[in-house]
Amino acid sequence: MDEAYLLLLLSDSNLPTGAFVASSGLESFLAHGFGAPPPQSATPTLKSDTIAAFVRDSLNTYAPSALPFVSDAHEAVGRLRTGAAAPPCTLALLKALDGLYECTTLNHVARRASASQGVALLSLYAKGFARPPGHAASALPAAAPEAAAMAALVDAFKLTVRRGERDAHAHLPVCWGILCAALGLSLERTQHLHLYLHARSLLSAAVRLNSIGPYAAQQILLHVCGALVDAAVRKCARLRTGVLAEDGDGWDEVRDGPANTWPLGEILAARHDLQHSRIFNS
Repeated sequence: MDEAYLLLLLSDSNLPTGAFVASSGLESFLAHGFGAPPPQSATPTLKSDTIAAFVRDSLNTYAPSALPFVSDAHEAVGRLRTGAAAPPCTLALLKALDGLYECTTLNHVARRASASQGVALLSLYAKGFARPPGHAASALPAAAPEAAAMAALVDAFKLTVRRGERDAHAHLPVCWGILCAALGLSLERTQHLHLYLHARSLLSAAVRLNSIGPYAAQQILLHVCGALVDAAVRKCARLRTGVLAEDGDGWDEVRDGPANTWPLGEILAARHDLQHSRIFNS
């Protein structure tokens, strides 16, 4: 299947990926008054400017904290596709990545939303993208043995999550890397699309919160988010978790590892459950 067609499928807003349950801290940000203009301000800040600033800050902290896990999950599944790794080894690596993301995600609200969306992605592959049983001829870019191996891996990973096994949580960045690698999408496209969808989800949440209208959201997505996503990918595409690193790779935790860069956003996201009324789960 052509990669451009896969991108169209994965960027479809109708996909049941679970993103509609999460505002990534935006609802709490607005509820705590950060979207309101300063008192007695001569030039009130436009709501669209506030939302654009939030998208910028959220992307700048989400990219270095999530892309390393997306990249390593994609590489681990890619090794299985090419026959360079066995399924048990790949499953163990994915569980290690999942457990590490659980430990490095700083608040329980973000962990809960990430796991909810990740499970939805695994179900999406199993029910929406895996080769249908009994259909030998398929447009998917994989031979039958490859497709069977990918489906078996996703099923095995889902089973570890359902059993509540240690380090198995199905966090969104890990599951996104699994999904895209299983479909044969390149790592570069996988990284870029993941951050684009994060930005689009934030703007969708802003519309649902009645903070901006759909036209303003589309303007931000077209004129602001493109440059922000490109810059975030350029800055963070090389980052890795270290789970797949081998001796002599030169990987350094401080220089090359995941990081969170927006403490205020983490504090506000952690206070989400304290709101009197809520639309989103995060």
